[in-house]
Amino acid sequence: MNFKPIPIGRENFKEIIENNCLYIDKTLMLKEIIDNTSKVILCTRPRRFGKTLNMSMIQYYFEKTDQDNSYLFNDLKISQAGDKYKAHMGQYPVISLSLKSMKQATYESSFALFKKIISDEFDRHRQVLKSQNISESDKKKYESICDDTAEMDLYLYSVKFLSDCLCKAYEKNVIILIDEYDVPLENAYFRGYYNEMTDLIRSVFESALKTNNSLELGILTGCLRVSKESIFTGLNNLEICSVINNSFSSYFGFTEPEVDEIMKHYKITEKSSEIKAWYNGYQFGETDIYNPWSVLKYVKAVISKDKATLLPYWSNTSSNDIIRELIFTGGEETKAILQELMNGKSVTKPVYEDITYRNVDINSDYIWSFLLFTGYLKQIDMYIDEDIQYCEMVIPNREVRSIYKNTIMQWFKEKIRNTGTSELFNAVVSGDTDTFTKEVNKWLRKCISYQDNYESLYHGFLAGLLLGTDEYTVKSNRENGKGRTDIVICEYQGRSVAVIIEIKIAGRYKELDKKCDEALWQIEERNYEAELIDDGYENIIKYGVAFCSEKVCKIKKK
Repeated sequence: MNFKPIPIGRENFKEIIENNCLYIDKTLMLKEIIDNTSKVILCTRPRRFGKTLNMSMIQYYFEKTDQDNSYLFNDLKISQAGDKYKAHMGQYPVISLSLKSMKQATYESSFALFKKIISDEFDRHRQVLKSQNISESDKKKYESICDDTAEMDLYLYSVKFLSDCLCKAYEKNVIILIDEYDVPLENAYFRGYYNEMTDLIRSVFESALKTNNSLELGILTGCLRVSKESIFTGLNNLEICSVINNSFSSYFGFTEPEVDEIMKHYKITEKSSEIKAWYNGYQFGETDIYNPWSVLKYVKAVISKDKATLLPYWSNTSSNDIIRELIFTGGEETKAILQELMNGKSVTKPVYEDITYRNVDINSDYIWSFLLFTGYLKQIDMYIDEDIQYCEMVIPNREVRSIYKNTIMQWFKEKIRNTGTSELFNAVVSGDTDTFTKEVNKWLRKCISYQDNYESLYHGFLAGLLLGTDEYTVKSNRENGKGRTDIVICEYQGRSVAVIIEIKIAGRYKELDKKCDEALWQIEERNYEAELIDDGYENIIKYGVAFCSEKVCKIKKK
């Protein structure tokens, strides 16, 4: 099959077009940018939703270079938009900065990387030093940044200085692109140097975007607005385009027609329903959106004939620290809301667009806005009451839900390690059914529950409780007799005691007793004890365990 290569991890627009990779045409974003009257535009979207690729596309379209890049857009939608838009192609000096790699452990190392990012961009435009419009003193400052000998204060207004130099050299105002501007702020918050990083970013942005006569247009991307930190103080010409706005709503992520186009190209249209359940569900403005990273990873897995395809690909790329904090340190009210969300219900909370990392208190209303803007929740309704904007939110799809589930299981296992379950384990190996039942139900009540009546879920729950000791080994899904036993516990020395546990799921409370009997019957019918008898175990305890979604467990012993 002559399929186009899938550009996993490629974010350079020119590289994708020249290598004839799959490209979902987002070039009409350029038309919307040109039609927009705002001086500075901030587009906030979750991680891995195409922000960097779009910024690369914008740069190749507007930037004036020695090489004509117009051929990159020949077969794309912007080429049909009209002469008004073509007139802007290749006409502007462009400053392009990405802060997405500023994730260092200390402020000193982070600032060192910032200096390198600035130096590289100055070096990329070094030809402006040939211009007679730039003074000798400015040329010396310019070269000091290229050579990493500049005074620290110069870096605080370095982007403004570079734009002035470019404007003088080209006699044209400058377009400034700053990608993932809030990554250093998020990292600094978790690393403990938030104030220092805020001061740096504020100084750079104020001079470059607020009082800059050399500026034609500024475009920034990130996850959050963070305006309360005074990063955008006095920037009256700033337009915020977040996930709750209609502006640019279809240009980050894939729309359903775009996903249909991908599925047809790779001849996997029969997979449309499962890809929708797992990776659709976001809503930006009034546009339904799929997660582009996960869609591409899924399609590649399918056409490569991988055994596992429906996976939470996004969870492997995005920072889930905030989800971990939500589950590990959230109060009772926060965990109750999370439990409702996990059970498919919605939460309605005020929307705070100007969130800061500092005020994202796990147990405050800010956390739900944070989860909305970073992609862990989606809006389904919005209204204003007494000048306060409210948003009704749900978990967007199965992929994101699995991130919550996996983090909940991690929290559960750590809680067990910290608390201990010796009383429970002793009851199991001694045949004390009453204590076994009481302890399991106690842990069920402690857990953040969700209505997945999957046997594997409760299997993992019970296996997590039965961590074992130095005297016993615990095995799951072990081959025994005519099938696989859910859980087997064996004594290391002496081989006097072994335990077989079979798990069943009941739809309702009154079915628990019947399901326990079914589990015990299965142990006997499939002769699960055969191998244990051959291994010399004399006392084999058999349990039928039944769970239901009402956070109740019943246990019977044979």
